[in-house]
Amino acid sequence: MRMRSRLIGGALTVTLLAQLSACGTLFFPDRRGQIEGRIDPLVAGLNAIGVLFYVIPGLIAFGVDFATGAIYLPNDEYSVAPEKLQEAIGEDGQVDPARLKAIIEQEIGLSLPLDDPRLIQHNGSIEQLAAYGLRPAG
Repeated sequence: MRMRSRLIGGALTVTLLAQLSACGTLFFPDRRGQIEGRIDPLVAGLNAIGVLFYVIPGLIAFGVDFATGAIYLPNDEYSVAPEKLQEAIGEDGQVDPARLKAIIEQEIGLSLPLDDPRLIQHNGSIEQLAAYGLRPAG
């Protein structure tokens, strides 16, 4: 009897953990922060399956996805081709913020505050550039 209850408890734990991890926030972390858009049928379907089988975790998954914005499909109008961004890299391999701002404004139509002193800049690696098909200059 003790072994059977451990098996049932283990199976229940595994299925609940699998359902809690089946939300769009974990599958598509790049979508976090969206405010509106079209709902992704894949994420909504996975959350609906969670509601169907496990009501509370499914509702939590829906709530988290709507709160983070991960349930919405990404909007393609806010993307810039990596080839265009190559123009913002100077001869010394450094990014020219003024040129980058001009490219983003031209392609997307948004004026980003790239000269804001609160802007946090991160340095990339050669592997990251290679992943986007770019070669380091300099």
